[in-house]
Amino acid sequence: MKKAIIPILYTFLFSFGNIFADNNLQLDNKNINDIISRLTLEQKARLLVGSQGCDTGISHIVPGAAGYTYSIDSLGIFSINLADGPVGVRITPESSNKQYTTYCTCFPSTTALAATWNKDIAFLEGSAIGDEANAYGVDIILTPGINIMRNPLCGRNFEYFSEDPYLSGIMGSAMIKGIQEKGIGTSLKHFVANNQQTGKLYNDARISQRALREIYLKGFEICIKNSDPWTVMGSYNKIGGKYTQANPELLKTILRDEWGYKGVVMTDWYKKRNTADQLNGGTDLMMPGEQSQIDEIIKGVKDGRISQAILDNSVKNLLELILKSVSYNGWKYNQAPDLPKNAELARHIAAEGMVLLKNDSSFLPVSQNTKIALFGATAYKSIAGGTGSSNVNKAHIIDISTGLENAGYQLNGRLKRLYTKYVEFQNDFLDKHPECTDWEKLSYNRTVIPEMNLSKAESIIEQEARNSDIALIVIGRGSGEESDRRLEGDFYLASAEKFMIEQVIDRFHSLGKKVAVVMNVCGVMEMNSWKDKPDAILLAWFPGQECGNAIADAISGKVNPSGKLPMTFPVDYSDIPSSRNFPIVGQTKSGKDFDYTNYEEDIWIGYRYFNTANVDIAYPFGYGLSYTQFSFSQPKIERKNDKWVATIKITNSGNTSGKEVVQLYISAPASPVTKPSAELKAFGKTRELKPGESQIIKLQFTDYDLASFDENNSAWYTSKGKYMLFFGSSSRDFKATIPLSIKKDKCWKVNDVLKPVEKVNIMTLSTK
Repeated sequence: MKKAIIPILYTFLFSFGNIFADNNLQLDNKNINDIISRLTLEQKARLLVGSQGCDTGISHIVPGAAGYTYSIDSLGIFSINLADGPVGVRITPESSNKQYTTYCTCFPSTTALAATWNKDIAFLEGSAIGDEANAYGVDIILTPGINIMRNPLCGRNFEYFSEDPYLSGIMGSAMIKGIQEKGIGTSLKHFVANNQQTGKLYNDARISQRALREIYLKGFEICIKNSDPWTVMGSYNKIGGKYTQANPELLKTILRDEWGYKGVVMTDWYKKRNTADQLNGGTDLMMPGEQSQIDEIIKGVKDGRISQAILDNSVKNLLELILKSVSYNGWKYNQAPDLPKNAELARHIAAEGMVLLKNDSSFLPVSQNTKIALFGATAYKSIAGGTGSSNVNKAHIIDISTGLENAGYQLNGRLKRLYTKYVEFQNDFLDKHPECTDWEKLSYNRTVIPEMNLSKAESIIEQEARNSDIALIVIGRGSGEESDRRLEGDFYLASAEKFMIEQVIDRFHSLGKKVAVVMNVCGVMEMNSWKDKPDAILLAWFPGQECGNAIADAISGKVNPSGKLPMTFPVDYSDIPSSRNFPIVGQTKSGKDFDYTNYEEDIWIGYRYFNTANVDIAYPFGYGLSYTQFSFSQPKIERKNDKWVATIKITNSGNTSGKEVVQLYISAPASPVTKPSAELKAFGKTRELKPGESQIIKLQFTDYDLASFDENNSAWYTSKGKYMLFFGSSSRDFKATIPLSIKKDKCWKVNDVLKPVEKVNIMTLSTK
């Protein structure tokens, strides 16, 4: 969803009076039904259709908000505003009266946050985002996005948490709680199956009921039940042949009837549907809104297509949302948020989410004053985040080169000058908006620099190898909601990157010097062909505005990396089951994978497939190294009330302080339904443990958490029998095991809904 700057329209300042209204009647928690009874049909229609973003706020000064609702001043119905986004508040960093700036903190990408495996950190980030929204008068933040990483080429994966719904749901819930604790609403999105950008406006995601329930809906279910987001945003695509925003089986039967959701359901931005169908289907608020939608509601009620009860229920949902907003509750600008404090938090989160993929001979950390040959264009113009709704208008971005120098490292001067000149040239050469403001160049119009071709620079590489202590190579990848990723030069290394990695490593190794690769990337890449070459690999993701400082913290050992992969890295793209049913950018945009996508891989996403089928991988789900070692001991399981409580003792058995993530995977007894070899059911993270220090980690789950979905009977089943609990440091590295017995079968019946329009040809799982 993008922000649009539009002229001020007559509708922008719309504020209805009501000549029949009691002038003393003002909206409050006790008189919502009275207010609804006094609203005219047109007033009700306008309340349910928003206004596009503009550079002058409606209810108060929030330039750059994504959209607003209308106000009815005579009845005390305030306009509320909604702003992006997933990694921080996205508003224009200049107030309309020029008295103060409204810069916000650009936190690391959602994937980087997920890689911390730390729900306390997710809560703190949410709390900081909520503080900034509250300070600037933003009512609703359009976050978090928790769609499943079905395929690594989805251009929006960096905005999502994981390939696993449990990790996504728990981390998303924590973030929601942190934001809403500050009196700011969230919008859980994109509901549901927004798993590709290509053709997403019309694509019918053909998914089995089991895969929908177990994989694609499960994270949303966890968030709804654990954190009660104020709003839910529908996705663009179809489910079961119907647009999600007009699908009553999704929005009413599942979301409201089964899960008990009471909040507002809104549309995603900028793609109008049939408004009567949307209201009847369970959508309350059309964003950003246009006059034709108001007309359709009025006509629909008069024609009988929209009942008065449906109309009034959506109005009630919206009024209840307004009552919770900071706009309604007397917001006034007092002071700017503590941006320096939040920048430090962003730096901390970024460092904690970095994943140490390789560290031969304990090459890292590197001591200060080391002379570094820093290769890679992205090192000198680094990537804080992805494009689209994740663009946060921040005051600065710390490039990797700057962060290393801030930490006391010496960068070879000649190499730095060459890259600096190259980056400056590419900036000018690729700049499509040369007249834009400096803050726009830092966010909306920040270019990702292609790698410099070093094929004729062997002498420079040779000189750097002789004159430097070590080499750091930075690989960069941009990504955004405008497009899916490509295979060549994106999922796979570009030719210039291959040459740089091979030649730099060859020359430095020939002189007995080590090389590390830092990956400033959006997500999964092919690494199997080159991961054995460098001495160390640090996966830094999109680290946010403190990018360079956070990377330097990890390189120097100021922070011991404790991130774990929230997705699997395959050996090759063709190994991924969904690769047979995913669009390739540049193909004809019609038919298979565009008009519809067959989810033939069913539940076999990520580690569920690779581990169960015993397929080779580059790096497993949950993997990540540390500068120290940990031992697992004393596993226990006991029943407490309606929950199972598992405990494990974690001891730092190394020589450096650090944190460890405990991942609890559970295997089920044999049943007629084919199940994964083991699934993530709980996780926890230690505090920073000193060498020799221990901590008991407690992990909880319920019988319902163990259930699989039987679509033939439309029910969740937990079968009696012997389960095995695996305490691991990754999905393929189990440190302790303990059995669990379930004495009786358990069943939870649900509605038989959301069948695909055509039966999906589910893949047959084979094991090697």
